[in-house]
Amino acid sequence: MAHDPLGCDDCPVRDIAVCAGLGDAERRDLARLGRRKRYRRGETVFAAGDESIACATLVSGVLKLSRFDANGTERTVALLHPAGFLARLFATEIDSSATAITDCELCLFPRELIEREMGHHPGFMQRVLRATSEQLASAHDLIDLIGRRDARARLAGLLLIFAQGSCEGAPADGLLLDLPLTRGEIATLLGLTIETVSRQLTALEADGIIAREGARGIRLVRLNDLRDAAA
Repeated sequence: MAHDPLGCDDCPVRDIAVCAGLGDAERRDLARLGRRKRYRRGETVFAAGDESIACATLVSGVLKLSRFDANGTERTVALLHPAGFLARLFATEIDSSATAITDCELCLFPRELIEREMGHHPGFMQRVLRATSEQLASAHDLIDLIGRRDARARLAGLLLIFAQGSCEGAPADGLLLDLPLTRGEIATLLGLTIETVSRQLTALEADGIIAREGARGIRLVRLNDLRDAAA
């Protein structure tokens, strides 16, 4: 049996991550030079200004990408969910910080290895470029969400982002989310107060759109109505 240093055979995202663009032999070659690493909630994966020496695939958990503005205020610019690809290819340093907002597990690879494999395997290159484009689109969506005036729309939109990141394909009615952020963290992300976040969650539940289960569980009861609330 071939050595599987990263546990690729049992990886929950192996069929949807960027490495799915490689054949079995190429994936084994990539795995030999990579490493699996766990990060606790709150730990920094990459810091802004670091040399861009590594790329990563998120195997489990949720990461946030953030930057500091001229006033020193941290701004979250993207959320990364399982199978997400974390890299700043062909750059000398990273311009965003990546922080674990839940316990996370990542596969880390040297940047030059990823760039080499992109040159050798067009299918892999296409998946990397698609993942990079999707991350950029997600960042634009989050920035647009935070800029909305209506607090209900902001919160509903964030729940949809979590829903889309928690399952393969389109989310459906009945999906149970385990919120990766506390109400205080949600408030900071969306530019709201904790009290406003609590009121909006209560209102969405009273309208039958969501149902809260436990401390952080949110069941999406009527997904189309949640989309309408976010519009």
